[in-house]
Amino acid sequence: MGLTLKNPLIAASSGLTGTLEQIVQLEKSGVGAVVIKSLFEEQISNETNFLLHQNMQQNDNPEASAYIAGYTRENSLQHHLALIRSAKAAVSIPIIASINCFSGEEWVKYASEFEKAGADGIEVNAFILPAERRSTSADIEFRYLDILTEIRKRVKIPVAMKIGSNFTNLVSMVDRLKANGAAAVVLFNRFYEPDIDLETLTFGSAPIYSSQAEIYRTLRWMGILSGKVKNIDLVASTGIHDGEAVVKMLLTGATAVQLCSTLYLNGFSQTDIILKYLGDFMKKKGYHAVTDFRGSMNYAAFPNHAIYERAQFMKYFSGHKNL
Repeated sequence: MGLTLKNPLIAASSGLTGTLEQIVQLEKSGVGAVVIKSLFEEQISNETNFLLHQNMQQNDNPEASAYIAGYTRENSLQHHLALIRSAKAAVSIPIIASINCFSGEEWVKYASEFEKAGADGIEVNAFILPAERRSTSADIEFRYLDILTEIRKRVKIPVAMKIGSNFTNLVSMVDRLKANGAAAVVLFNRFYEPDIDLETLTFGSAPIYSSQAEIYRTLRWMGILSGKVKNIDLVASTGIHDGEAVVKMLLTGATAVQLCSTLYLNGFSQTDIILKYLGDFMKKKGYHAVTDFRGSMNYAAFPNHAIYERAQFMKYFSGHKNL
């Protein structure tokens, strides 16, 4: 994205990056950049609907309803912009704004305001659930590209797309994101998943923190994409809890990695532990910079691509008699 980081660790967008005090602490802990907590259009919409419902019960004044809707949206936006401005004044590491919207117009509006507030870059946190029976995969993919294209028309700062892995052809999708102006792609978005309480028969949320086992899907696609799609930054996310995971992602071609769940579970001091592991690994292997080994084990580095392409369970275990 053209941003200079002192190391490849980025604090991911979360509640841990939602206040100035926390952002300052994250810089002191050693991270190379911070993605500010996403501005969620859905959250603003839900808050607006709640207030409108109260107004309807008490007043039912259409002018009051219009005022409430406008005020709620503008107040949320201004609070977010104030955080960007104060963070830029308080820390020296790059500050990346993040947006999560469901209507095309709001993506563009928020992105423009983030740039004016001084953000170094924008992360577009996108997930379009393909739940319409008549929508094709091409229809869904075009919506991602359309959002990106419209934002790129209006901002000059670099834009990263944070996406999920559920695309028919992920390599093609990332290549098209690059062609449409994405400076980086973050792999992968970790979405809210529903769960069911069998005692109360009510819906709730599945576990919100990632597990260390979740790195392997990212590892596979990081290796493939970094070997096939050139001239774009690829950032690893989800399941990165320790120094070993960070090194593995760098070996497969990640430009940087995002930390989230591990900071919740282990505290900001986990950054020091990860950086020490990374430094010890580099010293042991004789590397002087991350660029000395980044991508050295990606798809393009091995003539036998089966290690990344193998997908069938029985192929992997064909040599084991008891499995």
